[in-house]
Amino acid sequence: MKKKRYENMDQHITLSTFKDLMQWRKERRGKKKDLSFQIPREDRTKVAFLQSNYSIPTITWIGHSTFLIQLDGKNIVTDPVWANRLGFEKRLSPPGLAISELPSIDFVLISHSHYDHLDYASIKKLKGNPVYFVPIGLGHAFKRKGLDKTVECNWWEGHDVGDLHIAFVPAQHWTKRTLTDTNRSHWGGWVIKSQKQTIYFAGDSGYFKGFSQIGQTYQIDYCLMPIGAYEPEWFMANQHVSPEEAVKAFLDTRAQTMIPMHYGAYRLADDTPKEALDRLLAAWNKANLSNEQLKIMNLGETLRI
Repeated sequence: MKKKRYENMDQHITLSTFKDLMQWRKERRGKKKDLSFQIPREDRTKVAFLQSNYSIPTITWIGHSTFLIQLDGKNIVTDPVWANRLGFEKRLSPPGLAISELPSIDFVLISHSHYDHLDYASIKKLKGNPVYFVPIGLGHAFKRKGLDKTVECNWWEGHDVGDLHIAFVPAQHWTKRTLTDTNRSHWGGWVIKSQKQTIYFAGDSGYFKGFSQIGQTYQIDYCLMPIGAYEPEWFMANQHVSPEEAVKAFLDTRAQTMIPMHYGAYRLADDTPKEALDRLLAAWNKANLSNEQLKIMNLGETLRI
């Protein structure tokens, strides 16, 4: 039986040609980038508090797209990646928390199968016996690795787990881990809804109409939005929002607060962490948005929500 190949909302597969890739590589050789800036690290991450907290809702940024989210007494990790290298590239900044410092994890949310979002070596080091929420098409790979508590989700599919509602929502992206599995599993973001807070984790995405649809469906308090890996934009735009598009997407979602992510850990494209932040702040100010609505987190910082 032929396996399904997944698509974006507009049926655009978001794949560049080999010629495009070679053109980007040629451009990249001519660029000189300053990678000396590192994301600030929280000096006093309250590890003991996070390990014992079952009452205060929190968001802790570990790095890239990895967060620890605590809601309704449950510990949730998004896209757990603690890898020191991604291919030939060394990690630019260490994770804000070591895996050993995490509390026991109840749920793991995976946005898609790319290596900077799905690292099985990291997953197997997580404490506890979590349930893995994954995009449709990815469950078989998890179960092959002995991760049997896996729930596959289609876009807009939600599950009630205790007092929480966890729903898989669209993104514009693509997937690939091997030479033969291109777009054989889906991609997306996650909405986590408690009785008091709703958090939207956007995963990895280019700018698309789905941001507005997500904002019309959910009343979002905190929007975890990617801002990095956008340069060159002629090559990356279909799969990664630029900082300016991230601000536009945030407005589309009608969220109360934006937390930027997907920058500072791995050199996936030509932009630098400082360039991403500088452009984000410029776009934020140009849109006349309140400073209180933007929360730029340090690595290991915990936001009590």
